[in-house]
Amino acid sequence: MSSSLVRYPSELPFPFSRAVRAGGFLMLSGQIPMTAAGEVIQGTIEEQTEAVMTRIGETLKHCGADYSQVIKATVWLSDMSHFAGFNEVYKRYFEAGLPVRSTVTAGLALGVDVEVEVQAWVGEAEQSREG
Repeated sequence: MSSSLVRYPSELPFPFSRAVRAGGFLMLSGQIPMTAAGEVIQGTIEEQTEAVMTRIGETLKHCGADYSQVIKATVWLSDMSHFAGFNEVYKRYFEAGLPVRSTVTAGLALGVDVEVEVQAWVGEAEQSREG
């Protein structure tokens, strides 16, 4: 596996990378429901999940990947009562098959109800493509 790293900086004023490619893996920072400009999106769990998944899709595309390459997801919900509503939206994004996943409850930044972090396999051949 290649030891090269490619960092994709965030446009938001927070201290993290949008994503990092390490070898054949692409790891995205956790995404909460925000607009591209960094404004928090409130609403139902379905609305918040849609916003999160849309932003994840944008980051995957920016990094030369898509949802079919996601192999692992970590999900944080503010309350497990949101589990069913979250799942209804989440599963629509994985037509090629669902990744492995962990789901836990936690107090989340800015009072939102969901955060999702994903990891994707982009393969060694992708190393020559830089964002």
